[in-house]
Amino acid sequence: MTALFAIPSKGRLKEDCFALLERAGLKVAPPPERAYETHIPALPGLRVILISAGEIAERLARGDFHAGITGEDVMRERMGSLDGANDPLSRVVIGVNGPERVKRLGFGPARLVVAAPEAWLDCQRMSDLADIALEIRARQQRPLRVATKYVRLTRAFFARHMIADYRIAFSTGATEAAPASGLADVIVDITTSGATLRDNRLSILEDGEIFASEACLFLGPAAAPVWRDGKPEIERLAKALGAAA
Repeated sequence: MTALFAIPSKGRLKEDCFALLERAGLKVAPPPERAYETHIPALPGLRVILISAGEIAERLARGDFHAGITGEDVMRERMGSLDGANDPLSRVVIGVNGPERVKRLGFGPARLVVAAPEAWLDCQRMSDLADIALEIRARQQRPLRVATKYVRLTRAFFARHMIADYRIAFSTGATEAAPASGLADVIVDITTSGATLRDNRLSILEDGEIFASEACLFLGPAAAPVWRDGKPEIERLAKALGAAA
């Protein structure tokens, strides 16, 4: 049985994945131009699939791949889960080292945050945002509008902070531009340095960090029988990446 391993097909994540694999002694053969599959000579029983980070999360959750590297933010959005004792993500991936559910790889750091316009001087915390949502309802007869690509995680986080009167404006482009364009009042988005938010006159709420994300190695449900049977390719991949990271 051939094991399937997915990595991002473009951008910095792809470059960092290739670099990490090379450090782990698992150099990826350069794929032909416009090809979406390659291999690792040191692991002849492993097929490497190059697709988008979002599709990796979708297909790992479905069990299409044995393993994959993608951002924790996109995987958690796919599962609608945050950290916790009943984290649904823990039922999707199996451990690289026993009970460990996810192996963080040390690159692609980012934070998923709630940000409001800097002009909202009285909006510093999520409790302030809850008050503003009530005020918008009373004065404008509409819900608070929240622009984001992270719909499930936003709903979970807002529920934690007892904010219910809001509407999601799904963002398909530059989320940080939504307040200035009138699409939304506040945003939930991923950020690294926060510079883009500041450039758009947005401020992260003091308790508005949903979680810190980075690139992770996930082993999907399809890996379970392979893992139990001691499939060499999957075992070597996980151990080598864990050591290199």
